[in-house]
Amino acid sequence: MTSFTLNIIASRQEQQFNDVVSFVGEDDSGSFGLQAHHADFMTVLVFGLARFRFTDEQWHYLALPSGLATFKANQLTISTRYFLVDTDFDRISNALEQQAVQEQENLHKTRESLQRMELAMLKRLKALKSKPEWLT
Repeated sequence: MTSFTLNIIASRQEQQFNDVVSFVGEDDSGSFGLQAHHADFMTVLVFGLARFRFTDEQWHYLALPSGLATFKANQLTISTRYFLVDTDFDRISNALEQQAVQEQENLHKTRESLQRMELAMLKRLKALKSKPEWLT
């Protein structure tokens, strides 16, 4: 059975898997599969789980928030913010869910911080506007 190489690249980690025979992912159009020597291909993966397997036929699950997948020269490269790889579906599903909750909390905190900065800027602009021109 012919195989290809899977490269997964994130800001803080990178992994390469050789002898991959099948990859199943999902983009906005739905699920798709790739095998060795597929035509050049590029798509944006959606939040969730993808899976791939080696010649031993055991599925490995890939959890990611989204990512760019490109297949060229018999290599699949996925670029994403972060990723998790595991052979246990339940364990990786739980880890992905926890990561999504953490991201939502971080996003909420960032939005709150931005709102506080905007209010402070508006107060400062109002204070500057109320000063007489000859003081500025």
